[in-house]
Amino acid sequence: QVKLVESGGDSVQAGGSLRLSCTVDLRGNYCTGWFRQGAGKEREGVATIRRGGSSAYSDSVRGRFNISQDTAKNTLYLEMNNLKPEDTGLYYCAVGGMATICPLAATAFGVWGRGTLVTVSS
Repeated sequence: QVKLVESGGDSVQAGGSLRLSCTVDLRGNYCTGWFRQGAGKEREGVATIRRGGSSAYSDSVRGRFNISQDTAKNTLYLEMNNLKPEDTGLYYCAVGGMATICPLAATAFGVWGRGTLVTVSS
């Protein structure tokens, strides 16, 4: 059974940076991604990537966040810079199916971690 474990969430001030990590089996060419859910909001796609493929970002984080994989460490990362209060939420990593360009839709991902909390204060 695939098990995903996120880490790196913290409380930071606006303009700060964080790096989230997720241990995940990256041997296959499956889509992996980061999603977030703020209080009272639906879960939304933040960034997705496929081994050897391109990445995709939501408009709200493009240019500030970077998703990457370290296949040797079986770790998925999300580097978050210039954080804003609206970035606050529970961040999940997930594994989906195979696709040339991995979608940002949560419905395309079937295996999820428990999440790590990011809080950005103004």
